[in-house]
Amino acid sequence: MIGQIVIVGAGQGGFQAAASLRQEGYDGRIILIGEEPEAPYQRPPLSKAYMKTGDAGQLALRPAAFYDTNAIELRKGTRVDAIDRRAQRIQIADEDLAYDHLILATGTRNMRPPISGLEHTRDLRTLADAAALRDALARAERIGVIGGGFIGLEFAAVARAAGHHVTVAEAGARLMGRAVSSQMSDRFAQKHRDMGTDIRLASPVAAVTPDGMTLADGTQISADFVLLAAGVVPNVELALDAGLDVDNGIVVGSTLLTSDPSISALGDCACFPDPATGRLVRLESVQAATDHARLIAKRLVTGDQSAYRAVPWFWSDQSDWKLQIAGLAEATDAAETLPDGTVLRLKGDQVTAVETVNNARAHMRTRKAMGQGSILTKEDFVSAQV
Repeated sequence: MIGQIVIVGAGQGGFQAAASLRQEGYDGRIILIGEEPEAPYQRPPLSKAYMKTGDAGQLALRPAAFYDTNAIELRKGTRVDAIDRRAQRIQIADEDLAYDHLILATGTRNMRPPISGLEHTRDLRTLADAAALRDALARAERIGVIGGGFIGLEFAAVARAAGHHVTVAEAGARLMGRAVSSQMSDRFAQKHRDMGTDIRLASPVAAVTPDGMTLADGTQISADFVLLAAGVVPNVELALDAGLDVDNGIVVGSTLLTSDPSISALGDCACFPDPATGRLVRLESVQAATDHARLIAKRLVTGDQSAYRAVPWFWSDQSDWKLQIAGLAEATDAAETLPDGTVLRLKGDQVTAVETVNNARAHMRTRKAMGQGSILTKEDFVSAQV
């Protein structure tokens, strides 16, 4: 059995890798390294529940005793500077740390688009970001949001419900353009407008000042602060400097091994072959990260070489609507809205993804049907009333 496993990244995926190694019966040394000062915590609630309650205690993935009980060496507030693949060591400040297998779970960071004055914006990526943002929210009246993706809209919904004036500036032609169909984009745009949020589409931001933001057409939007939520980029610098294959993420094969057989990668930083199409994809999804972690742990402990084949799924809570997506559509896939509001994404007659709002039953049935491994057709979907 592998003697010492080092995990770089203590987000949900890195945590799950350590926990799953123990669950699979691994009895060697596990070192879990994270840059943030906190123990591993849930990130999705930062833009939603935490904004309302401020209760950081509810975010912890496990109590502190879990790490001692399971002999997981948790190194918080620690940055890994380099990987020496030949020696199988990583460099941490003045210390070199050996590994028999290395798991990269380095995640993503907020994208910094070419906008003047970004030093005046706020981020929402870490617990520290969320705490500072929540404090600013308590003193603000008018809020600007750059980006109409999940994070920006989730935060906008919370801020609007609290009585703030909110303007969302989205550079693209529609909301959540990378994630959902145009029909679902339109539906959510109307939802936010009905709540009183000012949604500006096809409105890139040119500059941010302490007084608000300026759109590319010269329009001035007053704001007490501006949240930058314009997407993320994968943290691949360690892998790139070490000579690993990188392409919109750390490239891995179907078992989540990198181009080095002693290094695996998982979660938001990993670019892996989509089991349905074979194309390389990178998913920004908690569930993908935890599924990746379980597969890697099983491979390392039992030798199981099964390919990753989990059905992708995503969710976003915006006001009293829960958006859920099962499957993975391409931008060119057609979209058809059913009478109940469910949107089918279609490649020919094949269902590639299903988008639902407040319909957990249909979502779960879709995931189950897609998980059978056979092609799900539109006829199958409708006849089974998935």
